[in-house]
This record gives sequence, structure tokens and C-alpha cells, in this order.
Amino acid sequence: RVLVQFPVTSISSDRTAGNIPASGSVNFYLKLYNAETSKTVPKNYTLTVKPVSQSWQEGSGLDLENYLDYTVGNTGSNWVQRQKNDNGSISNWVEEGGDYLTASNFEQVFESGLEDLEVDVTILMEEWMAGTYSNYGFGISLSASQEITASYNLTGAADSFYTKRFFARGTQYFFKKPVIEARW
Repeated sequence: RVLVQFPVTSISSDRTAGNIPASGSVNFYLKLYNAETSKTVPKNYTLTVKPVSQSWQEGSGLDLENYLDYTVGNTGSNWVQRQKNDNGSISNWVEEGGDYLTASNFEQVFESGLEDLEVDVTILMEEWMAGTYSNYGFGISLSASQEITASYNLTGAADSFYTKRFFARGTQYFFKKPVIEARW
């Protein structure tokens, strides 16, 4: 799973300044770029993009060499915790795996597994800019039947044999960073 959030207030400011057209004259696309891996890439699967319904905290993530989760009990979000509070207490997701709005879900099919993610998220971006929903970012995941079985997903797969990676905002490749692209 992936959590990603963009500064919608600055996009709104760009609209106010006339740099981005008014609602109805522009489409917004969430774009994440495929990061090659030496691991086996899945084929013929669907990723779902859902709006996150609670705040969360960016952490160090997963060590992809030793598969150690650096956020367990530390700063950041993982499958169970969404943030470590200033007083040292941990706030957990209501549902393991993350809490999402169900009103605006988007999907993309990956045939070869090497594709970039590109979904039209115009409806949600306009709702965030209008203040209809709070911007807590996007959650990106496999379908429940394709994710590995866990306490919250008893119908999932028994094992995971694949690795799909996207470039993150910290990548050295500027043009591979996740973006919200405005098209008009």
C-alpha cells in the first residue's frame, strides 16, 4: 500500500492567481512513476486509489533490503498505526490497513505491471479545494482478493510473490516524483 498527500492549498492558490483555470475547465491527474526492480513484477492486476479519511504521519517507511518496518512504535504510519503523538502515544487506524472515504474511488488496470499510475482525480481535487472533504491524501492498494491475508483481510492471498514500486518524492530523479498534473 501507498500513502501520498499533496498541498491542495497551493493548487487552490494557483487557481485564485489565475494560473489554473476555474472548476470545469481543468482536469487533475495523480501520476506515480514505475520504479524498476529486480523482483518479479505482478501482471494483470488493479490498483485502487482512495481518499484517506484521517490524518497520518509520514515516517521512514520500509527498509526494502531487509524488510524491516521502521515505523513500528516510532514516528510514521504503517498498517496499524497512523501517527505517533507529541506525548509519545500512538494513534491507530480505525481499520487496520488505513481508513478511507468510499465516495471517490479510482482504479487503474496494470497489464504488464511496468506501467506508471495515472488516474483522473478531478472530482476529489475539486471537493478538497471546495472544502467538502479534508485533504488527507490518497491511499493506493491492491484489491482485497490480491492483497496478502491479514487480520483485516481474511479473503486475501496466502502469500505475496510480487514487488511493484513507484518513485517517491525523495527520489534523485526530479521528473519521476509523484505529481498532481493539471490539464486544460
